[in-house]
Amino acid sequence: MAKKQEVENELKAKEAELGTATANANEEVIESEADSLSIEDIKANITTSNQDFDWDADDKKFGNYSAADREKMEAMYDVTFNSINQGEIIEGIVVNINNKDVVLNIGFKSDGMVSLSEFRDTPDLKIGDKVDVFVESQEDANGQLVLSRKRAKTQKSWERINSALDNDEIITGFVKSRTKGGLIVDIMGVEAFLPGSQIDIKPIRDYDVYVGKTMEFKVVKINHEFKNVVVSHKVLIEDDLENQKTEIVAKLEKGQVLEGTVKNITDFGVFIDLGGVDGLLHITDISWGRIEHPREVLALDQKINVVVLDFDDEKKRIALGLKQLTPHPWQSLTEDIKVGSHVKGKIVTVADYGAFLEIIPGVEGLIHVSEMSWSQNLRNPQEFLKVGDEIEAQVLTLDRDERKMSLGIKQLTPDPWQQAADRYAVGTQHVATVKNMTNFGVFVELEDGIDGLIHISDLSWSKKVNHPNEFTKVGEKLDVVVLELDVENRKLSLGHKQLEENPWDTFETVFGVDSIHEGTVLKVTDKGAIVALPYGVEGFAPTKHLVKEDGKALKADETAEFKIIEFNKENKRIVISHSRIWEDQRSEARVADFENRKKEAKATTSAVKKVKDSVEKSTLGDLSVLAQLKEQMEGAESKAKKSKTEESN
Repeated sequence: MAKKQEVENELKAKEAELGTATANANEEVIESEADSLSIEDIKANITTSNQDFDWDADDKKFGNYSAADREKMEAMYDVTFNSINQGEIIEGIVVNINNKDVVLNIGFKSDGMVSLSEFRDTPDLKIGDKVDVFVESQEDANGQLVLSRKRAKTQKSWERINSALDNDEIITGFVKSRTKGGLIVDIMGVEAFLPGSQIDIKPIRDYDVYVGKTMEFKVVKINHEFKNVVVSHKVLIEDDLENQKTEIVAKLEKGQVLEGTVKNITDFGVFIDLGGVDGLLHITDISWGRIEHPREVLALDQKINVVVLDFDDEKKRIALGLKQLTPHPWQSLTEDIKVGSHVKGKIVTVADYGAFLEIIPGVEGLIHVSEMSWSQNLRNPQEFLKVGDEIEAQVLTLDRDERKMSLGIKQLTPDPWQQAADRYAVGTQHVATVKNMTNFGVFVELEDGIDGLIHISDLSWSKKVNHPNEFTKVGEKLDVVVLELDVENRKLSLGHKQLEENPWDTFETVFGVDSIHEGTVLKVTDKGAIVALPYGVEGFAPTKHLVKEDGKALKADETAEFKIIEFNKENKRIVISHSRIWEDQRSEARVADFENRKKEAKATTSAVKKVKDSVEKSTLGDLSVLAQLKEQMEGAESKAKKSKTEESN
């Protein structure tokens, strides 16, 4: 009861406060409604709030739920809202549009707002429309749900682009602008790069014509790290062309004439577009005449008729011809051109073996190098002819069926060998020009077409020539004498030394065997040395004959005396020796000494015999003579021993 009394006291206090506040409020109401309500009516409206108050509500646990009941209530509450996550794309409904934002209901506890600028591509947006948005944040600093339509579009575009790459699908894009090396393409809000080489199968000269166009592409590469996309329009064309090629090649026949467009020009030929498939028109099949480059005849984008020469079904290669559409020029070659005829034309090619003369476009004849001049020294046609020269020639052979013709130029002038027997008789002297040299001789030219050979052995009487370049050089003039003439084989043997008398007839008397001459060593080899002797003659000294008296060998540029030990007039060979000189001197000294000893021995023998014969008649005076003789004999023996010792040393 005490507790109840306490509560009643508190309630009375609150009622007093409430009565004061209510009185103030009622005063205002009364003042405003004074004309319509009486005091009794106002009093009748005043009620007491504590008449129905349940003082045992706390004991009855009013408003308290069990754990199971609470979970059940929360579950019922949660189903009234969508469950969203940050970074998720979700569909929203437009509930309001103002000047700055679009309000979207995505079924969350609060609506989200998206900037109106993100809906510029949908000017007809209205309340109730459904759009996809990206949840950037469930709640920002202001407790607002943050959404983005732009990011939703971008993410969906990336998913679509990746799917197109994985599944090799075709996508559509808008060419926004031109950039270095290609174009920028907008694909569902994502910028992609279209390289210039991937625009078309043919080279593109002007990229600007594609700007502002909507085109189909295939995604060829994606860099996920840098968010780069590379697309190609060319692959779509190639796929179509591949199908067209198969159809076109299946219908091709050799000899078929087709119309095509010059697509590309190279040094070796022209590529022709036959309407989906390319064919090669080789430079040799463009014209019957020779051309240096296809541009002389054809131009880019030019339309021409061509004939199919050959094709490959598997590789889809097609060989085309242009000149085959016109008759071969050989068919128009007049009958008055025959062997022996003179023709005029222009040199179109010069090779190592000859030159080609074009008589009419497509008709050429070969001028072999041997038919350019009567001279045998002509080895390079470029020394005689060059491309573009207009000359006259004589037909040597003609085969109309094989379309071959050989020509000659030298036949237009008389053959100098026809009069060679009269002009170059054996023994006649002439002046020749050195044209060429070999190890065995010198080729000279007496006149145009008349050549001769001077053998190396016929260059000099006295000087040993190892190579003709030691004696002369190309371009020099040489006096020659005809040694042999063979008109039939066009051979002429010449000599130079024969213009002088053979000095070896005189050398035979000067350089006799055992004669001694002063000489200078010119060159030392393993076998010996070449020595310059008087009168320009050279001799050969073997190695063992170069030894000096002191035991050392002669060296180059040393001068000494040499003895002739061999003279061969036929082979023009002189063998000499320096060692033989002092060796012979020693030998002569030994012989002289031997003769002296022999004479002394003979004198001694005679003296001894004389003594023996007169022994019986000797006297005291004879004894002194014998003693003197004995001393002489002993001196002679001592002298002989000494001489023998010196010789042994």
